[in-house]
Formats: sequence, structure tokens, C-alpha cells
Amino acid sequence: MNILISNDDGIYSPGVKALADALSHGEHEITVVCPDRERSATGHALTIHHPLRVEAIENVYHPSVKAWACSGTPSDSVKLALDALMSDRPQLVLSGINRGANLGTDVLYSGTVSAAMEGVLEGIPSIAFSLTSFTATDFSAAAEFASRLVGAIAHHPIDEPVLFNVNIPAIPADAICGIVVTKLGIRRYRDIFEKRIDPRGKIYYWLSGEVVEEDVTSGTDIQAIRDNYITITPLKYDLTLDPGLPKLKDWLCLAML
Repeated sequence: MNILISNDDGIYSPGVKALADALSHGEHEITVVCPDRERSATGHALTIHHPLRVEAIENVYHPSVKAWACSGTPSDSVKLALDALMSDRPQLVLSGINRGANLGTDVLYSGTVSAAMEGVLEGIPSIAFSLTSFTATDFSAAAEFASRLVGAIAHHPIDEPVLFNVNIPAIPADAICGIVVTKLGIRRYRDIFEKRIDPRGKIYYWLSGEVVEEDVTSGTDIQAIRDNYITITPLKYDLTLDPGLPKLKDWLCLAML
């Protein structure tokens, strides 16, 4: 398969290298186009007020892998790869392996998921991979599963552009309980804006946050990760609330009279 790989952790992140290396020894043709630095939580941001620059990356990936660093966001990287850098359209777009989970409502902010969604917007099936730890350094189990999943798709192609959001527990491979198909859960954060003063005496704020509530309903990706399962959640870009359409029409009839 002809595969494009991107991420939001940057071209030199261990997760994307593990993913590319795991796939480069098979029958796949791999192209890697990633931001030149970390671009986490950028969502679908695009660069429209500055030029995009790319640099070929050598001696980092397997010799068969073509790799570029992009000065823009994850979405920029995928768009540029598809429309300017790749001579042949890929059959699959991959993003990751991200350092840290992308569960539940995280997907609305995630640069990892957004990079994969750009593939779907172009009509290409895509997968976002995340390892559920910000401190783990061993991506081997996640990369091995990614290779298996891509192999399954190669032999049983997906017949529509869909995004699989995949989260892998950051535990030894033999401790993973299995694979489950899930729906998105809900994660609520308490935003913390730390007030600081720069060397020139000017005030600035640094955003951080902590999870204060998680949806532990059976069938959600959050609960399955807690139970040590790999989760696969199919996503789409249509955010229309279909059950709300009749209610809105009725409300308009009453409110606009």
C-alpha cells in the first residue's frame, strides 16, 4: 500500500519513527510529512498568513522512507503532502503514534486526530494512533498493533473514507486484554491559567489543565482503556445533531411567529 504518515509531535518524535519503521519492512511505500516541531492541541488549524516551508529529512528513518519536515500544523502537513509532495495519491493516511491518549472529547482538540481527519476529507481512509501515556518511551507494542491493523486493511480494504481513532494502553503487550470497538466518552477538564511575569515585567498566562470527570459508561473508549483494551472508535466529520433537526424546526415555528 501507498501510505502517508503524519503526526502532531513533530518529525523527530519516537512515536512516528516507530510507526514508520514498523511499516517500512513490508510491501508498503511509506511517506512521512510531519510538523518540524511539536504542534499538539492545534486541532484543524491551517497556516494562511505565512508561507509553508518543507525540508527533506535524511538519516532518521529507514532508507526506503521519504520524509519531510513541514513548518506548519498537522493539517498543513497532510494537505501539503497530498497536493504538492506526493506524486501518487496514498491509499491510507496514518497519524501518530501520539504521546498521550486521545479519548472522548480530546478528539476535538487533537492535532493527531485532525491530521488523520484531513485524509478523510480528501476521501482517504485514515487512522489516528495514540499511546495512552505522556511519559512512556516504548512504542513497540503500539507499533506492532498498527502494523497488524494496516495489514488487515491491505487484505480487506475499507470501502469508504472513515477515521479510526485508535488508543493503545501504555502497558506490556502481554498485559493488553484485547481489542474493542467503542464510542467516544466524555472527558471534562479544569482549565488552569498560570499567571507569570516575563523578564521585561509583562504578564503572560500559561494554560494547563487536569481531568476532573471522565465518562466510565460501558462501551466508551475511556472505560475500555481503563480495562486495558486497545480501542478503535470510528469517527466522521459531520457534526450535525440529527435528532435535533425536528426540534429546531418546531422551535423556529414557535419562536419566529
